[in-house]
Amino acid sequence: MSSTPDHLAQPRQAPASFQDEIYLNGLLTGEAPPYGTRPAGLEEAARERMSPEAYGYVAGGAGSEATVRANRAALDRRTIVPRMLRDVGTRDLSCTLFDTTLPAPVLLAPVGVLSIVHEDAEPAVARAAAGLGLPMVLSTASSTTLEDVAEASGDGPRWFQLYWPKDRDVTVSLLERARAAGYTALVLTLDTWLLGWRPRDLDRAYLPFLQRVGIANYLSDPAFLAGLAKPVEDDPLAAVAHWAGMFADPTKTWEDLAFLRGHWDGPIVLKGVQHPDDARRARDAGMDGVVVSNHGGRQIDGAIGSLEALPAVAAAVGDDLTVLFDSGIRGGADVLKAISLGARAVLVGRPYVYGLALGGEAGVRHALRCLLAEFDLSLALSGHTGPGELGPGTLSAGLPGARGPRSVRAERVPQDLRDLRVADLGEVRVELPDRVKGRRLLQAHRLVGLRAERGDGLR
Repeated sequence: MSSTPDHLAQPRQAPASFQDEIYLNGLLTGEAPPYGTRPAGLEEAARERMSPEAYGYVAGGAGSEATVRANRAALDRRTIVPRMLRDVGTRDLSCTLFDTTLPAPVLLAPVGVLSIVHEDAEPAVARAAAGLGLPMVLSTASSTTLEDVAEASGDGPRWFQLYWPKDRDVTVSLLERARAAGYTALVLTLDTWLLGWRPRDLDRAYLPFLQRVGIANYLSDPAFLAGLAKPVEDDPLAAVAHWAGMFADPTKTWEDLAFLRGHWDGPIVLKGVQHPDDARRARDAGMDGVVVSNHGGRQIDGAIGSLEALPAVAAAVGDDLTVLFDSGIRGGADVLKAISLGARAVLVGRPYVYGLALGGEAGVRHALRCLLAEFDLSLALSGHTGPGELGPGTLSAGLPGARGPRSVRAERVPQDLRDLRVADLGEVRVELPDRVKGRRLLQAHRLVGLRAERGDGLR
């Protein structure tokens, strides 16, 4: 039986009403909203507020950032097919995760070192999330202790993300502290046993942890402090070195998960799963869920776009595991697409961080309300009243009789419309030579789609 937390006890306005609120306020006051409503606009404005180092850390990805682009391309390739004349006047966005009912299938992804973005850092995010009834997944790499973030969260739902330390005593201590502070689910990140090659940070020699930013949970942990010869204040470099030596352990294997299971009595979710076989192994290891994620493109350059991996992972485990999605979510339509392809809920990261940079708690709340409003409207306008009605048929690839990608010879693509080596444009896959550069992808999309439908290729 699912529980209904206190933050859901009172009726809430439909998220789409945020649109009416903006328009009405403009009518009555002549004022536009204090922050933009476009995800790209939020990022642009936030960049002006953030230091170059902080912006590079948040926005950057691994290597050439091909995986960051792949995440967005995978989402952009999917198209929603609206259905008409359905009663969508009343909608229910709620979902149930691990016996807890949430107002919408959205969680705040774990993002560390938020004090580099705004002085109010994680507590501001916790307050905004709690106010909307959305779970915040707190990063181990928080700038603020997990206890202080829990206090800011109040009765809001909260999960704890673990970067699994080498030191077992520190691991157990962190888990015990998280459970005592009211974190109900554990999210274990699998893809960051080593830091990816991140040129934006490397070019500035910028790693905030080395300045003791983002290691508050360690510096406040009794098991960690027991391993220091001197107090942190007396030898801060030794404390940082101690942290660096235990931060992650690339020797961990599936067999080690039994240790976590033995020290955490709530749900355990593995974040970073991209292959269906890994999802099956998670199920066989007694885990409760997986997050299909590539760390927002921050770990491996040239990796699969996260949404590309989602359908196979969801199909591999069915209802045996709770499948969540992360990496690339920017707007409400993205949420709809991920749920249509098998996710129970999504994790959103960079958009709320940009909101934090712009306005602290108010900025985070604004960014989240924009995403929820667009999701609510996207549901209604596509002919659905809740997440449970979504499925592959909601998207173009799920239409009866729809065919998979076909190949079109690159030499038949006009020179000025070519873009990448392989660009998946709608339902037509175009193989493109390395020498070609293109700046008109939208035109290419339309041209390829039109002429492929006529069956005459590209001339």
